[in-house]
Amino acid sequence: MKFGIKPGIGRMKWMLERLGSPQNKIKGIHIAGTNGKGSTLSYMRQAMNANDYSVGTFTSPYIEIFNERISLNGKPVSDDTIAELATIVRPVTEEMTEKTDLGAATEFEVITTMMFVYFGEIHPVDFVIVEAGLGATHDSTNVFSPVMTILTSIGLDHTEILGDTLVDIAKDKAGVIKQDIPLVYNVADDLSRSHVQKVLAEKNAKSVELYKDIFIYHQGNEFGFKYGNYDFENIQLKMIGMHQRENAALAMAALVELQERGEVSLNLNKMVDAIEETEWTGRIETLQDSPLIIADGAHNNEAVDALVSTMKDYYGDRKITILFSAVKGKPIGPMVEKLNDIADEFFVTEFEFFKSLPLEDIYDAVSHPAKRTVKDYENFIRDFDGDLLLITGSLYFISDVKQRFSK
Repeated sequence: MKFGIKPGIGRMKWMLERLGSPQNKIKGIHIAGTNGKGSTLSYMRQAMNANDYSVGTFTSPYIEIFNERISLNGKPVSDDTIAELATIVRPVTEEMTEKTDLGAATEFEVITTMMFVYFGEIHPVDFVIVEAGLGATHDSTNVFSPVMTILTSIGLDHTEILGDTLVDIAKDKAGVIKQDIPLVYNVADDLSRSHVQKVLAEKNAKSVELYKDIFIYHQGNEFGFKYGNYDFENIQLKMIGMHQRENAALAMAALVELQERGEVSLNLNKMVDAIEETEWTGRIETLQDSPLIIADGAHNNEAVDALVSTMKDYYGDRKITILFSAVKGKPIGPMVEKLNDIADEFFVTEFEFFKSLPLEDIYDAVSHPAKRTVKDYENFIRDFDGDLLLITGSLYFISDVKQRFSK
């Protein structure tokens, strides 16, 4: 098994065929996009659970434990389940390496295959919500026929693989669109949106677009939602920020579209109540109230924009100390420049991860006059006695922090 990224679904198709094509036995919802996939998935899962549907989910990266990537009704599968799945999948990966010229499976391909085996064969559920890993067209998850597809916001991320422009990235992520299957989407860039609409027409897939078909009405800390004949008012989310309202709107539109198509029968009050109560780890998450410590895995320009906007709206009167770390391949120059706008103090650090960016590289990218380095960030967080500490820069960094914090 190889770490790293090898785009293409040939290996996935080969392994799944040997395992009896379990991906064809699930009723799945496929979510692609640059930012917002995890939150949108969580809104949908909670709403379906509140309506007594059993829901499997597949997410990445994990935040606290590896097993959470394959979860049943919001709870990570057990170590014994992971071991059982590995025992089933391992012989197939070894056979592929020995008998074909496809090469070795990546870690992501193996865990994706395990997920399909679990929900397709071992523990069937009413719905499986699958979050794409990287892009969509060549992503390991893009091997099943969903009943609903969702495309969250598009941004410049993984440009070394997906392309240097928003249109390049949109072309790859539009691979989530399937023949005759509706797409609920939020694409702000005009050229990218035009390409998505072109693919929708080619696939005869219904277009459900935020701000064209789905409307959001802002009312202070609450908002209203309208899609077709569905109209909800006074929605107040636990997850703060304009971007979370957009993610929630995508989830609600997808759910009511599933209802219209006869795939689900929802109590809409229970749906809205569940969405209001939804939380998603590592997204403007309060780790401690006094002093206030917030973690957010903003890992690209668009995610940082959303974070900065939300911090200004909700914590504009606070003295904000930033603790920042990132992984290689991210646009850290623009990211830290945006964060300068809200930082009273700016600390940079590095963490134990094979893609972690060296401390010196991060420090050199920061222009804040009060910038400093932190070697032992665990003690730095433990001893923090300022007004507000914002920990950000990478979901992998947040994962590392949370695992230490929980101890």
